[in-house]
Amino acid sequence: MLFNSLSFIILVVLTFIIFYSVKTVKTQVRILILASLVFYAWHDALLLLLLLTSAGINILTSFYVVHSEKNKKGIASIGVISNLSILAFFKYSGLIAKTVLNDSELSEFLISIPLPIGISFFTFQGISLLVDVYKENHFKNKHIIPNSLITHAQNTLFFIAFFPQLIAGPIVKAHDFLPQIKVKTLTAINWEKCFKNILTGYFLKMVVADNLKDFTFWISYPYFESKDSVTLITMLFGYSNQIFADFAGYSLIAIGIAGLFGYNLHDNFNFPYISTSFKEFWKRWHISLSSFLMEYLYIPIGGNRKGKYRTYINLMITMILGGLWHGAAWSYAIWGLFHGLALALERITSPYTKKVKFRGIRLVQGFIIFSLVTLAWLLFKLPEFDHVIKYLHAIYSNFSISFDRSLIVRIMIYSAPVFIYHLIYLYVNKHGKKQLRQFEFVIYSIMLLLILINSGTPGDFIYFQF
Repeated sequence: MLFNSLSFIILVVLTFIIFYSVKTVKTQVRILILASLVFYAWHDALLLLLLLTSAGINILTSFYVVHSEKNKKGIASIGVISNLSILAFFKYSGLIAKTVLNDSELSEFLISIPLPIGISFFTFQGISLLVDVYKENHFKNKHIIPNSLITHAQNTLFFIAFFPQLIAGPIVKAHDFLPQIKVKTLTAINWEKCFKNILTGYFLKMVVADNLKDFTFWISYPYFESKDSVTLITMLFGYSNQIFADFAGYSLIAIGIAGLFGYNLHDNFNFPYISTSFKEFWKRWHISLSSFLMEYLYIPIGGNRKGKYRTYINLMITMILGGLWHGAAWSYAIWGLFHGLALALERITSPYTKKVKFRGIRLVQGFIIFSLVTLAWLLFKLPEFDHVIKYLHAIYSNFSISFDRSLIVRIMIYSAPVFIYHLIYLYVNKHGKKQLRQFEFVIYSIMLLLILINSGTPGDFIYFQF
């Protein structure tokens, strides 16, 4: 069920009305669970079996981690391994088959296994629950995990399946979400914040991303081979803006809708394309994933506590696994390796680059980071690595003074809102919100108008494939 579909709007409205008509936390949670199951099963009811199986594993293991006197670590380990096994089977069987198995019935079977939508997101949330209750991260289990298995099952299923962020995040951590489960009232809703998040999200998705996708389509193989160098470069920058608008748009809608039901989800994007370093980029891009990898992978394997060389290795491991989390193709691992190398190189050179001072240095740094990040997105658009090589070769060899002006102009027009969005943030950061307040009504009115009259053809969110 797409956020930009009539069926989703009807689901949200009906759920909202029923949700606030009851006054007990258990009933409110059950209403949201039911809505979430309808949302997830809308196109394929069989997917519910996987979601409920995953939730069941996390319910039982997390409950017995809390209430067992012995072998808590063993129970938690079983839960984490089970989560990773489910993820590996559905997501990486095909990659393993292509890499190590010859053509056979087994290989064909493994390659044919479909990727269940949202599995990367709800699996990570299950892992966060197990780690949090085992380590008592940020809360005492006795205050959050009830003695009743039935109540715990209800709360855990709700945490894992909550429909605004179920399919494409933001990834929610147990220690952030579980303490929020209590009775919600209409008076507690931050209407202005919810409205701004939802409207901005729909604008980024429907006006920016959905229009850009029709022009960046030509990046696909073999269509790009007929394009000239300038057009190829422009399309790549257009895709960079498209993937931001698509994913940031989804996250803003999810955060806004969750807010309507009284649940606070952390921001997932913080204007990443103003970053002047890769370290800053990963503090601003897909924040829920980068913070998850930091908290549950990078720090546990040693972080930066075991010397500089081990730090570089830990960065590589974290980013490569983060790349593979995005997709079952080696191009995603290479994308992660690229970012890992960039982060390691920054740590090595930072004592020297900090000494470089001249007017406009941050602008130059920002352009370099944006360009390199954009170049790496090619590995997302073209998961077959040999297609990436062919695209880069086409940029090098297809130079021509005659380029596709119409395509370039359209990409620039629909990319402009992304740049304006970041520039507004820089202005507010420097001058404060007071001067911008008087223009907010005009800005949001224009966005609403463009959603109504200039939306692109509806398409799946890019991160649905992950």
